[in-house]
Amino acid sequence: MVKEQQFKYSTGVILYPLAILFTIWLVFWYQIRVDYGIKSFGIRPHKLEGLLGIFTSPFLHSDINHLYNNSIPLLVLTLALFYFYKKIALKVIIYGILISGLLTWLIANSGNHIGASGLIYVLVSFIFFKGIFAKHYRLIALSLMVVFLYGSLIWYVFPVKVGMSWQGHLGGLITGFVFALIFRKQVAKPEKYYWEKPDYDEENDPFMKHFDENGNFIEILPDEDFEQDTESDDSFRINYTYKENKD
Repeated sequence: MVKEQQFKYSTGVILYPLAILFTIWLVFWYQIRVDYGIKSFGIRPHKLEGLLGIFTSPFLHSDINHLYNNSIPLLVLTLALFYFYKKIALKVIIYGILISGLLTWLIANSGNHIGASGLIYVLVSFIFFKGIFAKHYRLIALSLMVVFLYGSLIWYVFPVKVGMSWQGHLGGLITGFVFALIFRKQVAKPEKYYWEKPDYDEENDPFMKHFDENGNFIEILPDEDFEQDTESDDSFRINYTYKENKD
């Protein structure tokens, strides 16, 4: 029986992240070339009209540097998400945008909060904590890689830089952690070898039969059926029929 691969590449692993990134760049092009005023559709805390920004803020950026700084980590993290967690990837992104945006709307006091950094913090937090909870060696390695690449982002959940939405970062960090708990059971489990299973029978293992009682390897096993037949028949008779050729 062939076991299905837990982590398998598909076209969606690349297409979905590229589609998200392309949409963000397309909106920025529209903002620069057509209507610069759409930048005001960010999250404006504690205002009913500011709730619209929960849906639109990840696609809006203040300038090209802001967009560039968010594009690379967003692409890397979404690629990792769709490869290792493809069954729940879209849920994490969609609900992550909504919940982290709502938390930003609640936590912040003022301003117009825009940018995909809230979603980035959702992905960093989710991938890190999910790998730790899963206890799968590949996912743990992914968590450590995320820490190595983006561990310094933790400082920006505090008000250390003027003009940066630390509230959005904090909302994303909290959201990712909560998602790691909610989707805790929906994760690949470490594969077990045949001999690690509870019903493993060492005596019937074809490989173990190649070792004798002293641990020596036997390359060619004797034919057991032939031995049983010869043991059951102590003697045997061969009869020949001879016919003389008259020609």
